[in-house]
Amino acid sequence: MIELFKHILHLDFEWLFQNYNDAVYIILFLVIFIETGMVIMPFLPGDSLLFTAGLFARLGYLNMAFLTTLLFVAAVIGDNTNYWIGRKIGLRVLHIKFRGKNLVKQEYIDKTHTFFEKYGAKTIIMARFVPIVRTFSPFVAGVAEMNYRKFLSFDILGGALWIFSLTFAGYFLGEIPWIRKNIEIVALGIIFISVLPIILQVIKAKRSK
Repeated sequence: MIELFKHILHLDFEWLFQNYNDAVYIILFLVIFIETGMVIMPFLPGDSLLFTAGLFARLGYLNMAFLTTLLFVAAVIGDNTNYWIGRKIGLRVLHIKFRGKNLVKQEYIDKTHTFFEKYGAKTIIMARFVPIVRTFSPFVAGVAEMNYRKFLSFDILGGALWIFSLTFAGYFLGEIPWIRKNIEIVALGIIFISVLPIILQVIKAKRSK
């Protein structure tokens, strides 16, 4: 299990296909579901995983139609699970401690609250493209008891935009030889672009102090 987790974090798709074959679909489903559905797992790959999956679909390893449908379902179910965790036991989760520290860092919750205050319901869509905030957004929506129908409609739209845009970006850019040969560099670039808004926010906060 530790070996599998290590290769997932490194986006080592070739190793996954060699060892799991068609079960890779299940692994990808679980990664997206856990990253969006478990408030304590914000560090799993999201954007880079989708892009790389699309690229490998282009290379013939995965069926693109089945892949995007499966991951879209995982993203929506994950967010909804997170929403109801927040709504039912959110405040108790915030106070769970591990080795004397909060299991869920308050700074993550604060950043997501800031997104909600600035962008309102649109946060559900925009947060899909921001690591960490993506994991905590549905949780905070649940804690705040956001109207579920409103949450669900924005969540479905945001999930579709996130899954399809990044997987198809990988699929079409997979035609470029340089990208195929430098998947790790491209994945790192996507991770950097994804966390750039958080970096800028931190710099802005430090300057304001």
